[in-house]
Amino acid sequence: MRRPRRLGLAAIVGGAFLAVTAATAKADLRLCNKTPSRVGVAIGYKGASDWRTEGWWNLDPGVCETLLAGALSARYYYIYAVDYDRGGEWGGRAFMCTRDKEFTITGVGDCVARGFQRTGFFEVDTGEQASWTVQLTEETGGGGAQ
Repeated sequence: MRRPRRLGLAAIVGGAFLAVTAATAKADLRLCNKTPSRVGVAIGYKGASDWRTEGWWNLDPGVCETLLAGALSARYYYIYAVDYDRGGEWGGRAFMCTRDKEFTITGVGDCVARGFQRTGFFEVDTGEQASWTVQLTEETGGGGAQ
């Protein structure tokens, strides 16, 4: 199986930047597709008793989607995304379980033995903000946080 090309690091925008006013701010974890391609997105996070992964959100170019609604309860979340149109992925070294079709998986160990794929997610540090937006961008010579 041909491995997709690795895309640039996701740019991360803090929740405080997104709030127009405190009264109108909505606390969520959102992801915006700032690429010219359709992308598929999966998320990993610590649930009440164990790690959980969920997918897939399918985002058209220029679209933002809420991945988790409500105030964020953790500092770290994990994202994996695939470029459907041009190939490539946004991933990292935090290995969690995924599958090709829609999924919610509890636990991140023994992925293959349980019939799932072992997939590398990238870490998102929200700095304990109540709201956060991740922007997927194409590699333009460095990527990075904004």
